[in-house]
Parts: sequence; structure tokens; C-alpha cells
Amino acid sequence: MYILGDIGNTETKVFLVSSNNKIIKKIIFLSKDINEIRLNKFFIKLNIDYKQIKKILFCSVVPKSFNLIKKFIYKKTKVKCYEVKNLNLKSLIKIKVNYKQVGSDRITNAISLVNNKDNCIILDFGTATTFDVLIKDAYVGGIIAPGIKLSLNTLSDKASLIPKIDLKLIKNVIGKNTISAVRSGFFWGYAGLIDNIINLIKKETRKSFKVIITGGFSNLFDKSIQTKVSHNKDITINGLIKISKLIK
Repeated sequence: MYILGDIGNTETKVFLVSSNNKIIKKIIFLSKDINEIRLNKFFIKLNIDYKQIKKILFCSVVPKSFNLIKKFIYKKTKVKCYEVKNLNLKSLIKIKVNYKQVGSDRITNAISLVNNKDNCIILDFGTATTFDVLIKDAYVGGIIAPGIKLSLNTLSDKASLIPKIDLKLIKNVIGKNTISAVRSGFFWGYAGLIDNIINLIKKETRKSFKVIITGGFSNLFDKSIQTKVSHNKDITINGLIKISKLIK
């Protein structure tokens, strides 16, 4: 069995995966909650027989959290815990940008979908809203826009008359009160941002793309933008499974 995980700025996801690449169990917890005591509580939910663990791999954008998890798991398994960017990924993908400047989560997503025939744009609604561009077997770069939830929280924190707001699917553009006005601004504002950035990528590259969306707010926008997209919630774990084959 394998332990595979994704440590993000907001959430950490840990998967117990069989040697034939089937997800057995999954846990999600806040990255800010990571410490040894809490990790014990979280990992109990996976009900792991640590003697059966053969491979451990994480993609992480939070080095401190990765180091805590790495030490915790090693105590349990005595198996080396790898981070995606510590592996030689050249056999899986061509990286045509500064490797150090691309988050391992974005590289993992790219490896999940890269092939020799399709051009892809991966749109991930995470702490940041990211667009990653694949042209056939190469990662050629991307765009990082403000994350929706982070932007919503910042607005309510800085503007005393604007309450905390959950973003929802809406039909009307013109808001009738503060809450509906903010919802409209964020919902239709991000819809416009998404379509515009994708169109600019197409214009700049002079290529057509498959657009795949994932992450927290992806379900709100898959039918609300002009661009035709496909929804895939398992991009990251599929990428981790693919990369784990490099570990001998």
C-alpha cells in the first residue's frame, strides 16, 4: 500500500492507495492544524497497517507542514517520504519554465493530464485560482489569480459593512442588497476573468485547448462560463499515483 498526499495552503488531503492504484481511504484536514498530536488523531481515521506501506509521496506548497508529516510518518513506517519535486520527473513531462518557481501541486496536476496529443489548460480553484498550460507533452507556464475564498474573506475583513459571504450560483447580475451585490461581483467577475484568460491563452499560443477544472469552486463555474470545460476532482491524486511509479 501507498500513502499519497497533497499539502495545500488551506487543506491537506491524505490518501491510502493500494498497490494496484485503487484509493482505499481519504482524509482531509486543515493545514494550519498540523502538529504531532493532531496528526495522530487524523491518521487513526485511515486505519493503516504501517508495516504494509511501501511508498510515501506528497506534493506540498507548505514546507513546514511537509516536514512535520514526513517525520511523523517515518516514525510509523521507517519508509522514506518523498516530495514530488525531489524526484526526477523528466521521463513524465517537459518543464519549459523555471522549475523552482512552479508549485509541486501544479506540476502534479500537469503530470496527471499530460500526453503527446492534447493541449490542456488546468484551472484549479484553490487558495489561489491557477491556470496551467500544457502543450502536448510540455508544461509551458501558467497564470496565478487571486483565490475566490481568500478574496471574499479579505473584502469582509477590510470593509466593516460587508459581512462574511458564501459564494453561490446566481442568475441575476444586478444585486438588490449588499450580499447579492457582492455575490454578483465575485461570481460574474470570476466568470469573466476565467473566460478572458482562457481566450488570451488561445490567442497568444494560437492553439486550441481542452479545459479541465478542479478545486473548491469548480462546481459553480463549469456551467456558468462561455468556455466548454470538463470537471475532474481527482486530477491531483491521479498525478500522484502516476508519479509514485518513479519510486523504486
